[in-house]
Amino acid sequence: MNKYTALSLAVLLCFTGLSQETTLKALVGGTLIDGYGSQPIKNSVILIKGEKIQEVGTVATIKIPANAELISTEGMTVLPGLWDMHVHTMITGHADYGYWDKTYPPLFKDVIMPASAQQLLLAGVTSARDLGGPLEESLAVRDAINDGKIPGSTLYVSGPFIQHKPYPGTEAFRWGVKGAEDGRKKIQKLAKAGVDFIKLVDQDKMTMAELKAVVDEAHANGLKVVAHGHRPEEIRLGLKVGVDCFEHTGLSSAPRYPDDIMELIRERTADMSQGPLFWCPTVEGLYNYEYVRDNREKLDNTSWHLGLPDSIVQDIKLSIAHPDRLPYFQLTPSRKPTLQTKIQQLLDAGVVLLVGTDSGIPMKFHSQSTWNELDVWVNEFDIDPMYAIRAATYWPALWTGVADEVGTVTPGKYADIIAVKGDVLRYISLLQDVDMVIKHGKRYK
Repeated sequence: MNKYTALSLAVLLCFTGLSQETTLKALVGGTLIDGYGSQPIKNSVILIKGEKIQEVGTVATIKIPANAELISTEGMTVLPGLWDMHVHTMITGHADYGYWDKTYPPLFKDVIMPASAQQLLLAGVTSARDLGGPLEESLAVRDAINDGKIPGSTLYVSGPFIQHKPYPGTEAFRWGVKGAEDGRKKIQKLAKAGVDFIKLVDQDKMTMAELKAVVDEAHANGLKVVAHGHRPEEIRLGLKVGVDCFEHTGLSSAPRYPDDIMELIRERTADMSQGPLFWCPTVEGLYNYEYVRDNREKLDNTSWHLGLPDSIVQDIKLSIAHPDRLPYFQLTPSRKPTLQTKIQQLLDAGVVLLVGTDSGIPMKFHSQSTWNELDVWVNEFDIDPMYAIRAATYWPALWTGVADEVGTVTPGKYADIIAVKGDVLRYISLLQDVDMVIKHGKRYK
């Protein structure tokens, strides 16, 4: 039995009642980054009662109850559970989308999506935004996790992509819009089903009437709209109709965002009546491609096998056996030099960045992608590590509308907490091996 199989078994034991949870826990001794951005708290104490955080302080200010389970965090950084604001649980690193979409939909609900969610959780990602998937399966997996039936990151789901016309063979999870009225009806259907927000792509292919109908109907139903920002016109139109968050830093190898787009972004960020403008750049998959291509042992990390039958693992391995030949990445070397420039443009314009990874795309696995994104931000783009951590904790919870429940280590909120040996603010890559994962007061790792 390898360590990942053993870990999976341990998690399952928790769900079958064979592992007893102590009601009161005390995390003692670690350096706490609470998510608010101020100086870390040394020699911290966090009391957890049931699912919630009861008290936060230090060994000098908190008396630990005698009946508490003591969990030492000495020598560790303790922080809120991470968020990944752009994952695809229905895919998991396979290089051939067309083949995957034809072969594996029957396994999405019971095998693939639960495996993705569990891998995220054990990587320290306690919450994630799942952007694009079949409606019934997305809701079923989300609800099974929330009901405690299966282990996994708390998912916030969009269900199907909304776009002008679905790509052939993707109709189960990509819904086309034919006219404004059809757009409104599809959003109403998603809202009634209970999705958490709307995922909009290729909006530059829609008519303005269709696009406005989709965004307005979503907002009328209390749903935020997440939209692609690959192409300049997608951004222009998205800003015009008031989308709530942009994704990606662009498919083109143009060195910068055009000046007119930056002016529009600055106008939007200056108008604080709408709150901050959020952007999820998802740079890691592109930035690290050449390294992974030339250092293929990274693909041998077996953490991404967790929850998947060997047949799927072998299928994925076969699809990525020649990373240098993958069509998906052939333009990546020319795009890579533009990424830092575009992120800096967004930061200079006052945009709030969110950590998201596009996890699930070819060679990008749910067990690895989030820490890689943080690593690129901090160690390659010189983004302040505290900013990066807040972009994966505080700001995602705020955007999602659950900041009163999660996102920071605060009394009264759910105990979504992770810990890692060492100083994360100095060595952000320590997050590649999270030592402790607690979600809603239950310890998974």
